[in-house]
Amino acid sequence: MADQDRERRVPALPRPPVDKTHEGETATAQRLAMNRTGSFEWDLDAHTLDIDAAGLLVLGLDPSTFDSRPEALVGRLAPVERARLRMAVEEAIKGGHTSYSVHLRVPVDEQPDQWTHMQARILRSDDGRAHRVVGVVRDATAEVTHSAFVRELEERRRRQAGVIERTTSALSRAVTVDDVTAVLTGPGGLERLGAEGLALGLVENTSLNVIALSGEPLEALDELGSTGLDRTYPLADTVLSGRPRFLNSVPRLIDRYPALAPYAERLGFRAAAYLPLVAQARSLGTLALYYRENTAFTADERILCLGLAAIVAQSLQRAKLFDEEREFATGLQATMLPRRIQEIEGGELAVRYHAAWSGHQVGGDWYDVIQLPMDRFGIVVGDVQGHDTHAAAIMGQLRIALRAYAGEGHPPPTVLARASRFLAELDTDRFATCTYAQVDLGSGIVRVVRAGHFGPLIRHVDGRVGNPQVRGGLPLGISTDFESEEFPETRLDLLPGETLVLYTDGLVEEPGADVDAGVQTLVDELGAGPADAQALADHLSDRLWERWGSGDDVALLVLRRSPDPGSPQAPRLHQYIHQADPEGLSDARTIVRQALTDWDLADLADDAELATGELLGNVLLHTEGGAVLTLEVLPEPARRIRLSVQDRSSARPRRRSPGETATSGRGLLLLDAVATRWGTEPRGEGKAVWCEIGPPAPPAATPPRPPQEQR
Repeated sequence: MADQDRERRVPALPRPPVDKTHEGETATAQRLAMNRTGSFEWDLDAHTLDIDAAGLLVLGLDPSTFDSRPEALVGRLAPVERARLRMAVEEAIKGGHTSYSVHLRVPVDEQPDQWTHMQARILRSDDGRAHRVVGVVRDATAEVTHSAFVRELEERRRRQAGVIERTTSALSRAVTVDDVTAVLTGPGGLERLGAEGLALGLVENTSLNVIALSGEPLEALDELGSTGLDRTYPLADTVLSGRPRFLNSVPRLIDRYPALAPYAERLGFRAAAYLPLVAQARSLGTLALYYRENTAFTADERILCLGLAAIVAQSLQRAKLFDEEREFATGLQATMLPRRIQEIEGGELAVRYHAAWSGHQVGGDWYDVIQLPMDRFGIVVGDVQGHDTHAAAIMGQLRIALRAYAGEGHPPPTVLARASRFLAELDTDRFATCTYAQVDLGSGIVRVVRAGHFGPLIRHVDGRVGNPQVRGGLPLGISTDFESEEFPETRLDLLPGETLVLYTDGLVEEPGADVDAGVQTLVDELGAGPADAQALADHLSDRLWERWGSGDDVALLVLRRSPDPGSPQAPRLHQYIHQADPEGLSDARTIVRQALTDWDLADLADDAELATGELLGNVLLHTEGGAVLTLEVLPEPARRIRLSVQDRSSARPRRRSPGETATSGRGLLLLDAVATRWGTEPRGEGKAVWCEIGPPAPPAATPPRPPQEQR
């Protein structure tokens, strides 16, 4: 009992004060939440969004984490709904409207498919600038679910989403402005846009150029062509005003733009939407969509058109930037390469440079032709590591340095050694590969060196293609770093009518394939291509560079020595026989016999074939390197043939007296037997052994003695 009395005597604790204001706000929020209606205020200047508690519940936002940023709300929406909201707001603000209304699907935890109706009023300052938006949001799921409106809305949403998705997908692969216009006007372009006609005009300086027309009949628009920014025409008016124009009939179009009245009967559409193309606050032009049927242009259809215009504008902005950068890169590349190739005596040259179709179309590949003393010239093809402006800059410096070293008269190995040292001293980690050749077309001698690069290819007169074994050194720059500036020289003989080809890796590298397969393809195309150097360069570019997908830049140089067929009365042929070719000797005999048959000298074929075998066999067995066979007709004073074999050895043949059992030493004896005369001549560093077959030339007549003077 005492304890109970003490408990009764303990004073009661005071209750905390009740916040009537907070209690009232909570009750209001709960009542509004039950009605699923809230309010918001968007400050456009401060870029803040205030939403009351009921609005946060309607929009599915957590009051404890919402930071008053509009992005927090927009980020919860699906891409299609986000675009719908953005287009509705932008159209209302830019169009000078005082309000907007839009239905959105907002994901809410307890109701994933909640439809929310947003209705807002736009408050503007005295100058008409929008500075604040106030409005309400409410749960509209109950009133739209299972209604015909929803079904129709869903169908329209699917169509609109499909249009946007297909257009976005197609334009995502467009790189240049031409690519964008090809997507819009090419196969399926109008179908993707849901229109029957299209016109695209771009602003250039103070004029509007119509660069694309699609759909029939739009001949009347084609006549307008490029015009100044004249408000009397809808395309220009849309650019200048920055506001879309939706015209659902031709009379309304003519009423607004009387300048089109002369074309009214030829306009093949009944409705048109003129949409400004704006990207990064820059007006690019106008996209016009035309429809053959009357179109009411509902709010959803207008939003769709504006969405398409925004996608096209972004693609054009990206493409124009790429075109500008490509033009700059192409100009930079052009300044790094020779502007013109001089004509050469005794042959023809063709050069090609093809930039990669990806990136900025600038790289490190180059070619050059260098005039040298004593009627010689140098040719070079090379590749600096990389495909960027830095590679192009290094290439330009290296090309000039190599040209200077070659012009000083240094031999080819010294030219590459000094070029390697020059590259190593630059402030760069790039290396370069190249092939350099010193050419004398008078003698046909080509001295070749290479630094980690492909060797040359030679197409013979009969169409066969040879791949000479040219010894090489390390790439330029690397060879100096490794203290190995050795570039062995290889001498080649370029006969009249033969073609030498230098190239970079972009011509033979097929993605996913071995480079040897690409080289073999080049060999095949070179053998099948035309004889003319310019035509052959075009043939190789068309068949190989475009075939591989053009993912790399290409430098190509084609040198053809002028043919020397003689004349109809004195025909002539040349043939190179490689020392390592097992069929070379047999082929040479066949060529000689066939040529004499064609020249109506078949009666000399047996002796000529025997002499060919002896002369060539001696060269291939006792000298290093191949031989050049020349067969020509000497028409006067008696028609006969002259057979000459040129090699690189200065040692002259010696007559021997073989024994009965000897297996060699009879070559000159056979030559004495079949030839009317023979001999040797010095040719540069080597010699030529020649013989004449046929009726001997008549002895020269003795000139008459002058009469004695009369004493």
